[in-house]
Amino acid sequence: MASQATGRTLRKIYRRLMDAYGPQHWWPAQGPFEVIVGAILTQSTAWTNVEKAIKSLREAGALSPAALRRLSLAELARLIHACGYHNVKARRLKAFVDWFGAAYGDSLIKLSAGDTVHLREQLLAVYGIGEETADSIILYAAGKPVFVIDAYTRRILGRLGLKPKTESYAAYQQVFMSSLPADAALFNEYHALLVRLGKEACRKKPLCDECCLKDMCQFKGNLSP
Repeated sequence: MASQATGRTLRKIYRRLMDAYGPQHWWPAQGPFEVIVGAILTQSTAWTNVEKAIKSLREAGALSPAALRRLSLAELARLIHACGYHNVKARRLKAFVDWFGAAYGDSLIKLSAGDTVHLREQLLAVYGIGEETADSIILYAAGKPVFVIDAYTRRILGRLGLKPKTESYAAYQQVFMSSLPADAALFNEYHALLVRLGKEACRKKPLCDECCLKDMCQFKGNLSP
């Protein structure tokens, strides 16, 4: 499908989702650094468990780069135990704050001011940060226009007949970024709406009758992921 036609389809999908669900106010956090912590902790776990871990960090006065650096790995793992894989994620948080301090002096202003491509390359070089996490940080914390691709987005695009020829992260991302204006607010809201649809209707076993896109779907009733 040509990029222009894809753009029209994506805009129609966005309008449908916005009419059905309204603004999602995502990412839910008390500041950009908390967004980053959440992006790292949410890997392979439900958001409700991330909220418990963040609450624990907040109550311990540990929701800052400097405070996280002062904690031992064992203490940090204990505080974030609720989010699962706590030992691995403690190392990932430590790796991030060590890099953040060395590269940007813990300044979110400096992090947000740089070139997006360079920032993404830097983030991907940090232990435990993959493409989805890096892009979540870039979009939701730094406010830069990059589209986040997750399992919900892959599933929905596939069922709508918009799956790219190659199923790489970059190929899925280009479906959006080559067809829509580079607008961080739009990308933010669009991704959040897709997550909402994926949770409520376009599940692995879809609830097609509850889907606001059912008349556009090429795979209505298909139970494949």
